[in-house]
Amino acid sequence: MHIKLAENFRAVFYAPLYAAHALGFYAREGVDVELLSSAAPGDGVAALLRGEIDVSWGGPMRVMKGRDSDATCPLACFGEVVARDPFFLVGRNPEFKLSDLPALRFAAVSEVPTPWLCLQHDLRKQGIDPTRLARAPALSMADNFKALCAGHLDAMQVFEPYASLAVQSDKGHVVYAASNRGPTVYTTFIATRDRIEQKRECFMRTLRALAHMQEWLIQHSAEELAEVTAAFFPDIPYPVLVSSLHRYGEGEIWARSPDVSRRGFAQLGECLLSGGFISRTPSYEDCVEQSLTFNR
Repeated sequence: MHIKLAENFRAVFYAPLYAAHALGFYAREGVDVELLSSAAPGDGVAALLRGEIDVSWGGPMRVMKGRDSDATCPLACFGEVVARDPFFLVGRNPEFKLSDLPALRFAAVSEVPTPWLCLQHDLRKQGIDPTRLARAPALSMADNFKALCAGHLDAMQVFEPYASLAVQSDKGHVVYAASNRGPTVYTTFIATRDRIEQKRECFMRTLRALAHMQEWLIQHSAEELAEVTAAFFPDIPYPVLVSSLHRYGEGEIWARSPDVSRRGFAQLGECLLSGGFISRTPSYEDCVEQSLTFNR
């Protein structure tokens, strides 16, 4: 049983998916997984629609957007991996509050839309108008980190390892963790309905491998996770990788079951709707392939 699986992009918060390869969980279930890289975030979805790959991982927001734009969109998601928002606000002032943000030099994530869409919803819930923010020009997180270190920004929105790099270099503080919002389905597997029918047994075995990975995460430390995934992050110093994985573990961002959370799905939908990314509340039944569930 062979599947072509495309990663969304290389990121520390996807560590469980890399560990599943490194620890042989897919092979143990009899699935030969060919891990492919994507040229840019979201390219996996285009490859799915062209029939070039079997499955990708990424944000279910892409399935929600597809169904919002076209009721016949063939995309579906299954297998929850990242269950909470893995992004942070890092600021120069450790006393920062969200209500301070409109008065600060602030840079949001520009590489992908979901982090800002979720943050703007958090701001609205606290009575803060996100349109009042004087957001810096769209640059990469790497460039924003350099700007923060140089004193050209007061706060930035980033994922790991930038949060740990800022803390360890004494250039910034983690002043807000988006994981505190609660369950927000952030990463699942995505495939077309036709490919799910063709590869159903393969995908069920993939879910079992994911479940074994989730059990492994519960029983092992950030240091152990770093050991098995370090080869996927050659440019990240090992102590920074450990710190990054520890912070994500503390934030409980990784799902403990492969089944897609209805509560987390609803929360993501609320964020996308309030940000104008979609025009109506997404339907769990339309977006999630419910025949691919895992019963322990």
